[in-house]
Amino acid sequence: MRPRWGLLESGRAAPIWAAAKPRFLSQVVGPHFERICREFAMLAPSEVFGDLPGDVGGGVVSGGREQIEVDVVVLGPAVQGEPRRVLSLGECTWSEVMGVRHVDRLRRARDLLGGRGYDVRDTALACYSGVGVR
Repeated sequence: MRPRWGLLESGRAAPIWAAAKPRFLSQVVGPHFERICREFAMLAPSEVFGDLPGDVGGGVVSGGREQIEVDVVVLGPAVQGEPRRVLSLGECTWSEVMGVRHVDRLRRARDLLGGRGYDVRDTALACYSGVGVR
Protein backbone atom coordinates (compact mmCIF):
# COMPACT_ATOMS: atom_id res chain seq x y z
CA MET A 1 0.00 0.00 0.00
CA ARG A 2 2.99 2.29 0.35
CA PRO A 3 2.78 3.68 -3.22
CA ARG A 4 -0.87 4.60 -2.56
CA TRP A 5 -0.32 6.05 0.90
CA GLY A 6 -0.95 9.67 -0.16
CA LEU A 7 -4.28 8.73 -1.73
CA LEU A 8 -5.26 6.79 1.38
CA GLU A 9 -4.48 9.76 3.59
CA SER A 10 -6.56 12.00 1.34
CA GLY A 11 -9.69 10.05 2.24
CA ARG A 12 -9.93 7.83 -0.84
CA ALA A 13 -9.65 4.51 0.97
CA ALA A 14 -12.76 2.96 -0.61
CA PRO A 15 -11.64 3.15 -4.26
CA ILE A 16 -8.05 2.25 -3.31
CA TRP A 17 -9.29 -0.84 -1.46
CA ALA A 18 -11.61 -1.78 -4.35
CA ALA A 19 -8.60 -1.79 -6.68
CA ALA A 20 -6.32 -3.65 -4.24
CA LYS A 21 -8.82 -6.21 -2.93
CA PRO A 22 -8.51 -8.84 -5.74
CA ARG A 23 -4.72 -8.89 -5.38
CA PHE A 24 -4.98 -9.09 -1.59
CA LEU A 25 -7.43 -11.99 -1.79
CA SER A 26 -5.30 -13.94 -4.27
CA GLN A 27 -1.85 -13.24 -2.81
CA VAL A 28 -2.58 -13.06 0.92
CA VAL A 29 -5.93 -14.57 1.88
CA GLY A 30 -5.85 -17.43 -0.66
CA PRO A 31 -2.47 -18.89 0.36
CA HIS A 32 -3.32 -18.46 4.05
CA PHE A 33 -6.63 -20.29 3.56
CA GLU A 34 -4.83 -23.12 1.74
CA ARG A 35 -2.41 -23.43 4.66
CA ILE A 36 -5.33 -23.61 7.12
CA CYS A 37 -6.98 -26.33 5.02
CA ARG A 38 -3.75 -28.37 4.95
CA GLU A 39 -3.43 -28.01 8.73
CA PHE A 40 -7.01 -29.24 9.12
CA ALA A 41 -6.21 -32.25 6.95
CA MET A 42 -3.01 -33.05 8.86
CA LEU A 43 -4.81 -32.96 12.21
CA ALA A 44 -7.95 -34.76 11.01
CA PRO A 45 -8.98 -37.88 12.94
CA SER A 46 -8.86 -41.15 11.01
CA GLU A 47 -12.64 -41.11 10.46
CA VAL A 48 -12.37 -38.07 8.14
CA PHE A 49 -10.22 -39.71 5.44
CA GLY A 50 -10.39 -43.37 6.43
CA ASP A 51 -6.89 -43.41 7.94
CA LEU A 52 -4.52 -41.05 9.69
CA PRO A 53 -2.69 -38.83 7.22
CA GLY A 54 0.93 -39.72 6.54
CA ASP A 55 1.82 -36.63 4.52
CA VAL A 56 -0.14 -33.52 3.61
CA GLY A 57 0.86 -30.93 1.05
CA GLY A 58 -0.07 -29.45 -2.29
CA GLY A 59 1.24 -29.95 -5.78
CA VAL A 60 0.70 -30.34 -9.49
CA VAL A 61 -0.45 -33.54 -11.14
CA SER A 62 0.77 -33.84 -14.72
CA GLY A 63 -0.51 -35.96 -17.54
CA GLY A 64 0.62 -35.29 -21.09
CA ARG A 65 0.04 -31.60 -21.72
CA GLU A 66 -2.32 -31.34 -18.77
CA GLN A 67 -1.31 -29.93 -15.39
CA ILE A 68 -3.75 -29.86 -12.50
CA GLU A 69 -2.91 -27.92 -9.37
CA VAL A 70 -4.15 -29.63 -6.22
CA ASP A 71 -4.17 -27.47 -3.10
CA VAL A 72 -4.57 -30.22 -0.48
CA VAL A 73 -3.08 -33.67 -1.06
CA VAL A 74 -3.48 -36.14 1.78
CA LEU A 75 -1.41 -39.32 1.50
CA GLY A 76 -1.74 -42.30 3.78
CA PRO A 77 1.24 -43.57 5.73
CA ALA A 78 3.87 -45.20 3.54
CA VAL A 79 3.83 -49.00 3.68
CA GLN A 80 6.82 -50.75 2.16
CA GLY A 81 5.92 -52.84 -0.89
CA GLU A 82 2.46 -51.29 -1.31
CA PRO A 83 1.31 -48.43 -3.53
CA ARG A 84 0.96 -45.12 -1.69
CA ARG A 85 -2.67 -44.42 -0.79
CA VAL A 86 -4.12 -41.06 -1.74
CA LEU A 87 -6.60 -40.42 1.05
CA SER A 88 -7.88 -37.10 -0.27
CA LEU A 89 -7.43 -34.49 -2.97
CA GLY A 90 -8.79 -31.03 -2.30
CA GLU A 91 -9.17 -27.65 -3.88
CA CYS A 92 -9.35 -24.42 -1.89
CA THR A 93 -10.90 -21.13 -2.81
CA TRP A 94 -11.69 -18.31 -0.46
CA SER A 95 -13.85 -16.10 -2.66
CA GLU A 96 -15.50 -18.40 -5.21
CA VAL A 97 -18.53 -20.68 -4.90
CA MET A 98 -17.34 -24.17 -5.78
CA GLY A 99 -19.25 -26.65 -7.89
CA VAL A 100 -19.12 -29.57 -10.27
CA ARG A 101 -16.23 -28.23 -12.36
CA HIS A 102 -14.00 -28.18 -9.25
CA VAL A 103 -14.93 -31.78 -8.44
CA ASP A 104 -14.34 -32.79 -12.07
CA ARG A 105 -10.79 -31.36 -11.91
CA LEU A 106 -10.13 -33.36 -8.75
CA ARG A 107 -11.53 -36.51 -10.38
CA ARG A 108 -9.17 -36.01 -13.31
CA ALA A 109 -6.21 -35.53 -10.95
CA ARG A 110 -7.23 -38.70 -9.08
CA ASP A 111 -7.42 -40.65 -12.35
CA LEU A 112 -3.97 -39.43 -13.41
CA LEU A 113 -2.50 -40.47 -10.05
CA GLY A 114 -4.17 -43.87 -10.34
CA GLY A 115 -2.54 -44.30 -13.73
CA ARG A 116 0.82 -43.66 -12.08
CA GLY A 117 0.38 -46.49 -9.61
CA TYR A 118 -1.05 -44.68 -6.59
CA ASP A 119 -3.88 -46.38 -4.70
CA VAL A 120 -6.88 -44.10 -5.35
CA ARG A 121 -9.68 -46.59 -4.62
CA ASP A 122 -10.99 -44.66 -1.62
CA THR A 123 -9.75 -41.14 -2.39
CA ALA A 124 -12.06 -38.48 -0.95
CA LEU A 125 -12.47 -35.41 -3.13
CA ALA A 126 -12.78 -32.26 -1.02
CA CYS A 127 -13.86 -28.70 -1.78
CA TYR A 128 -12.72 -26.13 0.77
CA SER A 129 -14.52 -22.84 0.19
CA GLY A 130 -14.86 -19.59 2.06
CA VAL A 131 -18.20 -18.82 0.40
CA GLY A 132 -19.89 -22.15 -0.27
CA VAL A 133 -20.37 -25.14 -2.52
CA ARG A 134 -23.23 -25.72 -4.96
